Amino acid sequence: MIPVRGYEGRKVGVLGLGRSGLATARALAAGGAIPRLWDDSPESRARAESQGFDMTDLTRADVWHDMAALIVSPGIPHLYPEPHRLIARAMAAGVPIDNDIGLFFRSWSTEAWDDMDPTPRVVAVTGSNGKSTTTALIHHILKEAGRPTQMAGNIGRGVLDLDPAREGEVVVLELSSYQTELARALTPDIAVFTNLSPDHLDRHAGLGGYFAAKRRLFSEGGPDRAIIGVDEVEGQFLANQLSQGPGDDRVIRVSAVQKLDGAGWTVFARRGFLSEWRKGRQVASIDLRGIRGLPGAHNHQNACAAYAAARCLGLAPRLIERALHSFAGLPHRSQLIGERDGVLFINDSKATNVDSAARALQAFPRIRWIAGGLGKEGGIGALRPHLGSVVKAYLIGHSARDFALEIGETPHEICETMERAVARAAADAQPGEVVLLAPAAASFDQYPNFEKRGEDFTRLVQKLLDG
Repeated sequence: MIPVRGYEGRKVGVLGLGRSGLATARALAAGGAIPRLWDDSPESRARAESQGFDMTDLTRADVWHDMAALIVSPGIPHLYPEPHRLIARAMAAGVPIDNDIGLFFRSWSTEAWDDMDPTPRVVAVTGSNGKSTTTALIHHILKEAGRPTQMAGNIGRGVLDLDPAREGEVVVLELSSYQTELARALTPDIAVFTNLSPDHLDRHAGLGGYFAAKRRLFSEGGPDRAIIGVDEVEGQFLANQLSQGPGDDRVIRVSAVQKLDGAGWTVFARRGFLSEWRKGRQVASIDLRGIRGLPGAHNHQNACAAYAAARCLGLAPRLIERALHSFAGLPHRSQLIGERDGVLFINDSKATNVDSAARALQAFPRIRWIAGGLGKEGGIGALRPHLGSVVKAYLIGHSARDFALEIGETPHEICETMERAVARAAADAQPGEVVLLAPAAASFDQYPNFEKRGEDFTRLVQKLLDG
């Protein structure tokens, strides 16, 4: 646990009692603060009370006059589409609002670091797609290199649940736009921006607000090194804003679709090969094509970003290459479940929007595609240019029939349930094909979250493989 510093003897509100909220309450208490906990859900309050926490009804006006801060869980809106009523009350009362990420950055370093050589460092990863895989991959490379490391944030543990830093340790954080937008302190040593595509637009009042939330990690964080995916205009703009000139190697540009020229520091992947260039010459190359845990161009972009972060931390290219080959991938993100008679079964349940589904569909040459669920605004018409590799679609969930109308001439079958879709796709699949779950939709019509959807797919596939 990281005891929160700066609130000794003062009352601090905690709104939202999920994983991060309860970790925050424990860390505040460990640092000498007096946490005042609340959640709108009676079930969440009861669960917290069963763990020994006391509740304070933050809806009462008299609790705000001596509150030092309000710490908010990421899922609670603080600005758009409108502030939560208790956040609005905190703002009216002049109470500073923060989150666990801000508390972490103000509390992570201690006096004990004066005797450490090298001192601990933080790598923070944000972006629309690939940030979980990139975060996990950096963490994996560091572990394989024998470096002390912990992983937290939007993946793994809550940041305040981390163990106190060890000498030379690297903490790798995945940060969502919800987290970067609200944190009052953002000071990573290395910051990574993977890419940008439309998502969470209601929470940020449009794409500009969404990008601005991501940009805070760089503009306010002031990292020593910035690793920027430049395959979209937003990444190009961000890299330009941070760089002092063409040869500024504090900014490392990353691409999965183009060779990057110039005098600076670049890492890019073309035709399955990762290349690192510095000062106009190539210094390393890695063949990514045989790495099963990183299939497709989108994962090659993740590999480039993770490689660049590892190089910033002083790791040699050959050591990084060995670690890439041993990376198994993350559950529900291009996860290889198994193989039968030359057919691969891939779980990409995390592909909940059009952009992430498009990336998955470009990773394999012949696909039996399982898609559907609770469709998002705008539908999936934008996927049509990426359906050339789809042999047949097997559509499930609430939006199955809407999806059927939007995929044009692509052969399809309305299966409605995951069980029927897996059975039909497996029965039809030929050697060399891939049965791919990439739903391009939310899961909430049939499952509580994308993890449960992916677990159901995995269970059904394992049953087939074992049979």
